[in-house]
Amino acid sequence: MTKKAENVIVGISIGDLNGIGPEVILKTFEDTRMLEFCTPVIFGNVKVLSFIKKNLELNCNLHGIDNLDQLVIGKINVLNIWRESVNIEFGKNDEIVGKYAIKSFTEAVAALKQHKIDLLVTAPINKYNIQSEDFKFPGHTDYLDKELEGDALMLMVQDNLRVGLLTDHIPVNEVSAHLTEELIRKKLLTVNHSLKQDFGINKPKIAVLGVNPHSGDNGVIGKEDDAVVKPALKKLFEEGVLVFGPYSADSFFGSGQYEKYDAVIAAYHDQGLIPFKTLAFGGGVNYTAGLEAIRTSPDHGTAYDIAGKGIADFNSFKEAVYMALDIFHSRTEYAEITKNPLKIKEKQL
Repeated sequence: MTKKAENVIVGISIGDLNGIGPEVILKTFEDTRMLEFCTPVIFGNVKVLSFIKKNLELNCNLHGIDNLDQLVIGKINVLNIWRESVNIEFGKNDEIVGKYAIKSFTEAVAALKQHKIDLLVTAPINKYNIQSEDFKFPGHTDYLDKELEGDALMLMVQDNLRVGLLTDHIPVNEVSAHLTEELIRKKLLTVNHSLKQDFGINKPKIAVLGVNPHSGDNGVIGKEDDAVVKPALKKLFEEGVLVFGPYSADSFFGSGQYEKYDAVIAAYHDQGLIPFKTLAFGGGVNYTAGLEAIRTSPDHGTAYDIAGKGIADFNSFKEAVYMALDIFHSRTEYAEITKNPLKIKEKQL
């Protein structure tokens, strides 16, 4: 049965309390119309969020709860996952605050796995202060890949611009060693399925960027594109997956080629995210494709330099909520039509 819009439960991890995460969360739901689309539950502490709300002079009503059975539809629920007070110093890199950020995130993931929430939107964390004996992951995506079924893939999205990565948070000098035909195949199949299931695109077209300058210039500038990337793409194309490339990355975005494709897959982090954030910064969304559950986040970090000043732009976080809801409904529809092949034909006509 399809859920009513306001009954879709959006779990939210609080992010770094000294950054702009709590601000963009509260600003998003300060507009009560958002509660017509979903019911949020913030994993944190209602007293801490009330302090931040007062400091930023925001106008929203918070409903504190001690377990998810107490959740109230149409309210901004705050699940108290700790009781002690926290010293908030906006703009400060603090290991103690980092521990609370990860506690919020891991508790939210546990609720997601138990289907107590329908989807997850994560506020920004500081990748340095979250590290501990219990949490040794570069960021959200790697932990989600371990905890949830599927193969996680970072997909940055704004409207019809979608940029994914073959490798993400690894040093540049290790990129070539990680790129194998098996990895490329797995990532591209993940993107292809996500475009169908999560974005409603029946026959997605995917562009792949070359690893080396000018895609290696036929082996003159590196062998990876000819030896690894091209064979992987050829096999997938022969199987009916519409993959194209590898394209020279330096001119791909500037020439507008990206507009011809439903997704663009870059070889490594900065190759994909620099052009994406240049084109979409402030309105983009980070979506973790390929998993059984839905997780999105804004395309920015903790922004310590403006934290606590009340000037943070919340548009990217709001878009992350919208996108998570759109994907939730798209997956529901996809599940229904794939049960009945006749509905697929009707949709294609």
